[in-house]
Amino acid sequence: MNKFSHIDENNKPKMVNVSGKKITKRMASAEALMFLGKDIIKLLNKDEIQTRKGPVFQTAVIAGIQAVKKTAELIPMCHPLPLDGIKIDIEIISEEAIRILCRVEMEGKTGVEMEALTGASVSALTVYDMCKAISQKMIIKEVKLLEKRGGKSDILRSQ
Repeated sequence: MNKFSHIDENNKPKMVNVSGKKITKRMASAEALMFLGKDIIKLLNKDEIQTRKGPVFQTAVIAGIQAVKKTAELIPMCHPLPLDGIKIDIEIISEEAIRILCRVEMEGKTGVEMEALTGASVSALTVYDMCKAISQKMIIKEVKLLEKRGGKSDILRSQ
């Protein structure tokens, strides 16, 4: 059975020492599925919702990128990372829902799964914040890791 990597032999929290690991290309992608409802989706104009706070999806993309860069500040055992690329896409997948996809890449000694999950999550929270005046029936349904490459193992989940 695997042991928790962030617990030492005395059952105290620790940050994993990655000094002995090789630098490899790392990539992770995560998605957030979000129910907005017909009232919000019908406000779309050319794949964007304009509000008094600004363009919803563009703002959510920027918030997600900022969150990826701050993951080590938000999640205690995450290493600060020299990220090479962050891409966030938001697409309408039905007349009531959207999909937020966050992809993070870098070359380093540790993975970027937490960064991708953080980016997708914060993007979804930003959409919620910007649309809550229209409806508070929105639901962030699912946030999950889709893919991880580099390091000891690769993961590819069916989308």
